[in-house]
Amino acid sequence: MPRFCVSYTVEKEIVSETPRNDNVERRRSSRFPIEREIRYKTLSQRSEMLQGVGRTLNISSSGVLFTADHDLPVGTRLEVSISWPAQLNEKCLLNLVARGRVTRQESGSLALQIQQYEFRTQSTAAIQNKERGLQPFAAPPVH
Repeated sequence: MPRFCVSYTVEKEIVSETPRNDNVERRRSSRFPIEREIRYKTLSQRSEMLQGVGRTLNISSSGVLFTADHDLPVGTRLEVSISWPAQLNEKCLLNLVARGRVTRQESGSLALQIQQYEFRTQSTAAIQNKERGLQPFAAPPVH
């Protein structure tokens, strides 16, 4: 089955330095309470790669809030893969793959500002690996 890929780059938003008023919504993008499986990995060549799994809490066009196995510092670069609820042509499973930086870390959850994203079709091998409980970022077992 051929794999399709659509890629988008999100330009950096400039947030004003005005005093914070917690009663005013400062986000430019609406957040949607979508709960999906998420897998993430760090993208640093200077330190050991960390991988983890979690669940999305909410998603917008510019960010995602999700539960995480690790407490990562603000600024950490991540790649996340989210099982998408819609299918391509009502047949092919999709993953939203996004890259960005951690903007907020609270106990057990991370907020990621999305800088680039694409939808990828899941290959037959990936679907079989998922059914066997294998991580998508892990190398396949050697026999």
